[in-house]
Amino acid sequence: MMETMKKPWVYKRKNVKGWWTGWYEGGKRKAKAFPNKNLAEHFRHIKYTQLNSDVFTSIVDFDWHQMVEEYRRFKQVEGLVDGSIYEVLLTQRHFKRVVGVNSSKEITQPNLDAFVLKRSEEVGKNTLNKDITNLRAFLHWAVKNRFVAPGLELKKVKVPQKPVTALSVQQVRDLLTTASKYPTLRLRVLLAVTTGLRRGDIEALRIGDLHFDRSTIATRNRKAGKAMPERPVPEAIMTELSNHVAVLPEGQERLFTDRFSPKKWDRVRTHVKIPGLTFQVLRKTFASLLAQRGVSTAVTQRLLEHSSPQLTNDVYTNVDPVLRQAINLLPVSDWV
Repeated sequence: MMETMKKPWVYKRKNVKGWWTGWYEGGKRKAKAFPNKNLAEHFRHIKYTQLNSDVFTSIVDFDWHQMVEEYRRFKQVEGLVDGSIYEVLLTQRHFKRVVGVNSSKEITQPNLDAFVLKRSEEVGKNTLNKDITNLRAFLHWAVKNRFVAPGLELKKVKVPQKPVTALSVQQVRDLLTTASKYPTLRLRVLLAVTTGLRRGDIEALRIGDLHFDRSTIATRNRKAGKAMPERPVPEAIMTELSNHVAVLPEGQERLFTDRFSPKKWDRVRTHVKIPGLTFQVLRKTFASLLAQRGVSTAVTQRLLEHSSPQLTNDVYTNVDPVLRQAINLLPVSDWV
């Protein structure tokens, strides 16, 4: 059997930074580059399993902690950002705590069911569904690597849909008027309601990200690690940004020289008297106003950089005004 094994290898190139994993596939030599040896070794292990899938036919009993570490490295190779990897590891810690698993053979349907039941008593349904999503991805990887037998199931729990809080056009106007005493806060609000950017992504903006000739902004998605190369921005907002940049100190790189002030934000939202107003509501307002103007979910999803249209519709879009507009199109005057 050993003679039929296809063995990838890790190597380093002379006078070139990084490490490589090499292998033969289909009679051709292939290679993949990595920034360090650990990632190259991890990929070598994955490629070894893939190349010899016809040889490996039984389930391998793997130590739990080693499996978690292998999965973490796998996610790093995939390009998952540190924050998302932390959430995955947190789910795995909870699974270990609740079930007491020590090896891959203890990942069974009864243990999965016990985990869901216990976690449902500890956290809300949304958090539980995040855990289930993380475990599903982990199980898919474990099955592919033959650490776990196929056929295990994890079903998400149903979450009652909550009404989406979004501002009306007049409320946005009132908010901007109140925030005008704090120019940088007002500009942050403008960016949020006209681009849908998260607050963290707005704070990360640099002057070099602004393309005034094309009325676009190059953004970074700090949460997911992926972002639109260039985001279209209304020309009026680009004018506001141009006026802001014009008075910045020479050599300044960041768009905002100050930090977001929770105290100023509290003063503004207290004055406008809008219950439950958070900066995230501005992102939902952006999505809702687009929907009210007939913009498709696919376009809004792209602008919000969401992974699914369901997330865009259910969590970020207040469709009540759209429903009202639709009802008003009925020829009621012809009937009553």
